[in-house]
Amino acid sequence: MSDLYRSAIHARLQKLPPMPPPEELEDGDEEEEEADTLGSLPSMSPPPLPKSGPGSASTKTSHLDVYKPISASDYFDQALEINVPSPQLNFRVYYTPPKAKDGTIVVCHHGAGYSALSFACFSKEVTRLSNGECGIFAFDARRHGVQAQLFGHSTFSMHHIAFTGKTVPTPECRTPDVDANLDILTLVNDCMSLLTTVFPDPAVSPSLLLVGHSLGGSVCVRTVPLLLERKYRVTGVTVLDVVEEFTLDALPHMHALLHTRPTGFGSVEEGIEWHVKTNAIRNLTSARISIPAILVPSTSGNPPWRWRTPLEGTAPYWINWFTSLSSLFLSCKTARLLVLAGTERLDRELMIGQMQGKFQLEVISGVGHMLHEDNPTRLAEILVEFWRRNERVIVGVKKVGET
Repeated sequence: MSDLYRSAIHARLQKLPPMPPPEELEDGDEEEEEADTLGSLPSMSPPPLPKSGPGSASTKTSHLDVYKPISASDYFDQALEINVPSPQLNFRVYYTPPKAKDGTIVVCHHGAGYSALSFACFSKEVTRLSNGECGIFAFDARRHGVQAQLFGHSTFSMHHIAFTGKTVPTPECRTPDVDANLDILTLVNDCMSLLTTVFPDPAVSPSLLLVGHSLGGSVCVRTVPLLLERKYRVTGVTVLDVVEEFTLDALPHMHALLHTRPTGFGSVEEGIEWHVKTNAIRNLTSARISIPAILVPSTSGNPPWRWRTPLEGTAPYWINWFTSLSSLFLSCKTARLLVLAGTERLDRELMIGQMQGKFQLEVISGVGHMLHEDNPTRLAEILVEFWRRNERVIVGVKKVGET
């Protein structure tokens, strides 16, 4: 929930197995499917907005040039649409395969209100630091993701539909609001269904390392036991900047804090500028990639761009998202890593677990709640070291969290 989450706390504390074959394509669709990679995407600049008056466009052009959206083509190899029948959703996935068949896939789940592109810079660093042994699989959760205009609508035409560029209900779905439910168990089912669709056979699936930011961390720790139950190989689980007790205590402050942020922006560039100048995201490059994915054109036109996923509307699920997070994290039967921003304290359960050596704790200084955007290189260094320790484990040496 951006630095709103952190502000509320301080107020109290002062190569992948082949993808499942798509439905048979009509003539000409195969060429479009082959083009479905980020390398083929146009620039992510939004469609031009109508001028409000003479000279109005020129007054801010030079000022906002530094905040222009940039393409994610240098950060992921592919942009995919994956049809998952169970929740009747087409998932937007960004994917970079590992170079080796026995490589590990880092599965990234974003936080509330954000998108998979928040992991773009981090993903590139993981690929570099692991020498390509770690692949990246980042996806947009339901009711989240980038708007079609930012990627070029006609580029993505698969399964007989024009791809809308975000996780959306499938064309055959007869319930328009099938993706409205953001209950934690629904989000876990989405994650599990997506992974088992892409990796249907646990025996030949690559090892999986789950990484979740805030809400995404809660989804990941609940998904791990389900994967292990089906005999998938899970290298570890990483939770980014969320502690159950402090998060739940911060929730009463959230509405007041959300009211202090804009309802929208005059342009995507203004949205990027706001996030950078308020330190919601402290990395300009990452903001230029990720923020366009969380804004959509307004139906009313005032303001012209609004939030894709308004956080106020997710309030009924906040307690549901984070309750029991600490105990579930500690009970994961895999290596565990918790990465926090600054000097946040652990709650009692995590403090006891740390003293018992049940998980690895890392703190990154000089970052905010969006630590994977603020300092993607440092986080990638931590994660790759964690992966090497637990995936390339020496016989007789216990993994992190093993008793």
